[in-house]
Formats: sequence, C-alpha cells, structure tokens
Amino acid sequence: MTSKSMRRILITLGVLLVGVPLLAGAQDTASIQQKLTSQYTLTKTTADRTDIVTAGAILVLKKDNLMMVDVTSTNIFQNTFKDGKITQNWIGKASRFHLPGIPAAPSSGAAQRTWVAGEKMWVTNIEVAPTGVNMQLYSDAINDIRYGATLSFPFKGSAPIDQQAEKMVAEVFDVQPSDDSSANGQQKQAPANGQQQATAGGQQQQADAVPAAIAPPPPPADEPAPGPKTISLGQTKDLVVANLGQPDKIAKIGSKEIYSYKDLKVTFVNGKVTDVQ
Repeated sequence: MTSKSMRRILITLGVLLVGVPLLAGAQDTASIQQKLTSQYTLTKTTADRTDIVTAGAILVLKKDNLMMVDVTSTNIFQNTFKDGKITQNWIGKASRFHLPGIPAAPSSGAAQRTWVAGEKMWVTNIEVAPTGVNMQLYSDAINDIRYGATLSFPFKGSAPIDQQAEKMVAEVFDVQPSDDSSANGQQKQAPANGQQQATAGGQQQQADAVPAAIAPPPPPADEPAPGPKTISLGQTKDLVVANLGQPDKIAKIGSKEIYSYKDLKVTFVNGKVTDVQ
C-alpha cells in the first residue's frame, strides 16, 4: 500500500471518528429538549405574538431580576442564569441607564419590566444546544402590554448536560398545578376575611332555613275487589277465555264444544255460548 493511500484511509477514518461524537451530541440535545418540553408545556401565540392561541404550562418564577420587553419590539432582552442569579446582556444593562440609541431602551418607545420571584409567565419555545438551554418567555397582558424575553442556561463543567439542564431550569421555575390555574394564568385570589365570614354566615343561615323532612304521603286506599266475572249467552269463546282463563278441559260433542272449569261448564255452538252450568 502506498503512502498516499494510507493518508487517504487515515483522513477518512478521522472524519468518521469526529462525526460519531457530533451525532451522539445531537441525539442527546434532542432528547433533553423533548423531555423539557414535556415538563414545561409550550404555549402557542399568534403570529404577531400579541395573543395566545393555545395556553401551555404556567411557569412560576423563583428568582428575581428577569427583564422582559414589549413583545412588539424588535429586540428581546437576553437574560442568563448563572451561579444562582439572573443577569442581562449588555443591551439589557445599558437600557437601565436610559442611554439614547440603545435598542429596546425606553427612549425607543419599547416598554420594559423586571419580573421578580412569584410572578407567572409562559414559555413559547425551548432550544437545547451543546452549550446550554434557551427558553423564550411570554407574559400575560399587563396594562394591555405583553412582555417577552430569552433566558439562557449555559452548561458548565463535566456533569452530564441532561442533569444540568433539568436542575438549572428547576432552580428558576416551578410549574403551577393545573387545579390552581385559570385561563389567563392569574393566581386565584382568596376572599377577604369579611367575605369568608359572610359566606360562612350565609351557609349557616341556609342550613337553618332547611325545613324538616316532610313525611311521605299515605299509601292510597285499597281498591275494591273486582266483581265476579259473568258469562252471558251469545258471548264468544275468546271473551269467555278472557274472563275465565283457559279451561281445565275441552270436550267436543257433535256441533257442541264444552269448556270445563273448576265449578263451571260452558257450552258453545258455532263458537258462541249456548248454555252455562
């Protein structure tokens, strides 16, 4: 084998070896992204991001200092969670000083707001890369303005990235239980003490107002026993059977047909009663 052929084999083998970890990394990030989106269900917004089409999980912020800007702005603040704190990129930091010409700063007309622990929002997208996790966040309307931001969770150290991703996101967000959520994502407010007392009093009054149990109506009087069934001359066999039931015995003598009952004999001629004994 020539040296030239050997070099080609080594180059090809090197490309294959480099491609193996890249493929494995892509599979890892895809599985992490799938797992995160199952835990933090995505919310779908309209194309202009001004309203919600399908609401996903409601996220409860556990850290202070998350900066968000009007979603209609062309610039979204980049927030980063690192060492247990949320910080902003240089655009977000510069906007705090109201410097003219800074994108998304108040001078450009874009509203901005800082979220603190306990406030709620949705997530509209989650992207996982080998370097970290990016979450696109979206708020409920506040004074007719919806806010958005990006929050990044950079990976660090040699710990498995799937463990890092879940741990870091869980440090910043809780998912509000479904039985405590409402359609607009706002937390249900407990009634004031006076309202609770009034309600309790109303319930007591209502309980006091319940009448005593009413006795059931008496059973209807016994109906009189039906009178004795009579057989008349000229009645048909069907009518006799309807009144007396099927006979114990039937005898045919010429044109006569005799139905025998326990205490009675009925004679038919041509299908009609001619004699009763």
